[in-house]
Amino acid sequence: MTTDAQKISSAHARLGIRRKGEIVPREEYLDYMTFRTNARPMFTEIFGPIIGLKEEWATQGATAEELDFSAFHYRWAESFWLPTQCGWLGGDPDEILEETEDLLVYRDAMGRKMEMSKKNSTLALPATHPVKTMQDWLRIKHHYEFCEERLSGNWRPPSPGMTTVAAIPGGFDEPRQLMGEEALAIACYEEPELIHDILQTIGQTAFRVLERMTKEVKVDLLHVHEDMAGCSGPLFGPRQVMEFIVPYYRSIWDLLSSRGTRLFMQDSDGDMRPVIPSFLEAGVNFMYPCEPMAGMDIVQLRAQYGNRLAFMGGIDKHILRQSKEKITAELEYKIPPMVRSGGCILGLDHRVPNGTPLSSYRFYIQKAWEIMDRVGRE
Repeated sequence: MTTDAQKISSAHARLGIRRKGEIVPREEYLDYMTFRTNARPMFTEIFGPIIGLKEEWATQGATAEELDFSAFHYRWAESFWLPTQCGWLGGDPDEILEETEDLLVYRDAMGRKMEMSKKNSTLALPATHPVKTMQDWLRIKHHYEFCEERLSGNWRPPSPGMTTVAAIPGGFDEPRQLMGEEALAIACYEEPELIHDILQTIGQTAFRVLERMTKEVKVDLLHVHEDMAGCSGPLFGPRQVMEFIVPYYRSIWDLLSSRGTRLFMQDSDGDMRPVIPSFLEAGVNFMYPCEPMAGMDIVQLRAQYGNRLAFMGGIDKHILRQSKEKITAELEYKIPPMVRSGGCILGLDHRVPNGTPLSSYRFYIQKAWEIMDRVGRE
């Protein structure tokens, strides 16, 4: 019998892909992304298709292997995500409240009312939030405090060649999940002690979990999900990043880097350029997916930051809906300098958009490898 939680997660699961090609060994990957060596370029599909693209490609004659992306050649590293459990813990199971042909509405473990468009989205958006005041936060704070249950799960990667990844909640994203973007922005000025207490609590829990875990397992990469920017810029400016997020990040990064962790990877769409220097101060040395439409030009960013910042993504996903000449121009601009400098896993800057012809995606993969192989022979 399908549970509500399984039904809620199925929309995202249907978009899963199977990567094939060359798996880069762990040490080569870590050396490449920290600019120690530059033996072979890396190239992958980060997220896969958006809703509806597989159906479009099926009408265009796609094979089963093309529909799950296993027909395409990539070069990437396999990762093992440790069960760090540093964020919200507990609460009631997800419960579906309403479902129509177009919409799925459910209550999540935080007690939020979540709404997801079944035809246009893979992620639900909260219609309500549990925290409006300090009193609200104090009522739910125990969900973020340390307990031994957070240390359960399998800590050992199935293969020694896999990169081990530890994830922590976002310094912007987690308060946003609790409060909503507008309330969070206002609280930074009117009730900063609330934001400080949220992040201090999360930070203390993450520190205790990772301090224990890294006594037994080496973490190669620290990952944080933020999604804190749009095309007009980030939703926190440098001042807010320095005041609220940097102390949280820094405490975790200082611990992990002292125990051999080499990469601190931040996931955020949009234009992050105004806050990149602040996040470098916090220890971040790896950003993705680097959206060109938002001004995140990896060639320009590499010229500006050199080997202080590695990247993944950076190729304009929207170019795939244009001519082969424009696809080629995008690849010729991005690939050669990034292959020569290293420290970049080339790929589209997010999901493959609807309206991308299958023939264009085939051409994109072929042309990308042609250029990488040519540059590699120089």
